[in-house]
Amino acid sequence: MVRPTQLLHPQREPARPHPAATVLLLRDTPEGVEVLMTRRSASASFAPGAYVFPGGRIDEGDATARPIATRRDTQSDAQLTQAIAAIRESFEELGVLLARHPDGRPVGADEFATMDRSTAATTVAFAKQCAQRGLLLCTDQVYTLAHWTTDRDLPKRFDVPFLVARMPEGQTPSADEAEQFEPCWVRPADALARHKAGSFFMIFPTLRTLERLAAYETVDAVLDACATRESGEGPLWTSCPRAGLLRGEEARYMEHESAFGELALVSPDGQLVHTLDWQSEKPVPLLKNVQRLTASNPGPMTGPGTNSYIVGDASTGYLVIDPGPDDAAHIERLWRATGGDIRVIVCTHSHADHSPAAAPLQQLCKTPPPILGLASASTARSSARFTPDRELADGERIVLGAGAHTHTLRAVHTPGHAANHLCLVLEEDGLLFSGDHVLNGSTTVIDPPDGNMNAYLGSLDKLDATCEQGGVDFILPAHGYVLGNARAALAHLKAHRLKREAKIAAAMRKLPQGTPEDWLPLAYDDVPQRMWPVAARSLAAHVERIRQSSRGMRSTQ
Repeated sequence: MVRPTQLLHPQREPARPHPAATVLLLRDTPEGVEVLMTRRSASASFAPGAYVFPGGRIDEGDATARPIATRRDTQSDAQLTQAIAAIRESFEELGVLLARHPDGRPVGADEFATMDRSTAATTVAFAKQCAQRGLLLCTDQVYTLAHWTTDRDLPKRFDVPFLVARMPEGQTPSADEAEQFEPCWVRPADALARHKAGSFFMIFPTLRTLERLAAYETVDAVLDACATRESGEGPLWTSCPRAGLLRGEEARYMEHESAFGELALVSPDGQLVHTLDWQSEKPVPLLKNVQRLTASNPGPMTGPGTNSYIVGDASTGYLVIDPGPDDAAHIERLWRATGGDIRVIVCTHSHADHSPAAAPLQQLCKTPPPILGLASASTARSSARFTPDRELADGERIVLGAGAHTHTLRAVHTPGHAANHLCLVLEEDGLLFSGDHVLNGSTTVIDPPDGNMNAYLGSLDKLDATCEQGGVDFILPAHGYVLGNARAALAHLKAHRLKREAKIAAAMRKLPQGTPEDWLPLAYDDVPQRMWPVAARSLAAHVERIRQSSRGMRSTQ
């Protein structure tokens, strides 16, 4: 866990989220699924003027409707209350009532005419009005699609399930003209296009929900996905987004998106303070004792560029991880960022975008720091030769400073991407500097003979154990933003590798007399063709591993 003393910004307690519920009312059309949306009042205290789904806060009185609420066996009390609140809000705001008579008859127009849908009437007496007419709420037909918690930086927050239900037949939405206006039916894809054009404003959770909803062709498909969730009743996804600044504007991200982990590291309480724009002119502070300077070498293999990390502070001196390519401007920026007080330089491996700057940077310093790492193996390409001043032993610690200003980096040998690859753990703050072993936004290339897939997968397991034992929460890769939830990221990466290997093995079985060139289009059919020459390297590593495994199985028979 990161030491609070190393955080860049004073922390504050985010606003407490209020329990709420919203419902997506859906209908089938020849053009596809449509969802009912409505525009919020321009004077609303939350999301003024935005197009939303009907919903609102869960009131204490909602539980009083449970006696007339139908229920699936798998619905919990909390889910039942959420469904009741969503049904009440859709009735109050749009005059749509998800209810029926015990014999299945729908609610009649004459019954609607006598019901009071004003806020004062429905908050407490909604259940009583329905009971007087012998109606049952169709809560058994309401399913949980998602669960959102409002971003931590906002002053007004909600903890809200996004529920889904089929629009009842024979009813026409009518806005209350107080909280909601202009009810409309819209296809998710059309709503997203209109928002992009600037004519249909929506907030982040609405946008992300519509993006996922657009993948379903029918209402039944949506409801079935919610009803047949492998782990039982519950949302298909949950999220409490985080916000940063991109090109001078707010940008919000869900947990699976590339910038989320970096925002969690820099601003755990969610304040909107961190800029996400990639640049190479100056270091980006991540903590008081960690800065990132990205080399100006963007490309298909390097993403936004190679990240050099500066660890330490003015009182301890600095350690530089992966000084980068032999780029004079980048080397000078590293020297200036540290005031020339570099105590150690560490290269995670010998590739041309990581280690060549080490010697020139060393020579700039008044007191030349040692260059540490692992010497390149004989299998390395000629462009990736590297010899450190001293080799780091697996588990060896490098210590800067003392007391509250101690920064301890532990070496972890992780062959796979390169035979001489290593990672570093900043023990006091639970950070893993992963070099090229783990990236954000791309998959590491394993290029035999210096790269080895068995070694790579074994090193992933080693890093997982390291993270578990050392309380590592964040991974700082050589390319891309910081990754959060370190162990989950490692598990996802390993699962991806094994899934790709299964596709390669299937291609080999389909074309047993084929060559790697024949298997590549089958195994990487989901990868742009322009990337196939790079993918071919990892395919070779997987083929080598598959054949080794096959030989091992035959030898034991």
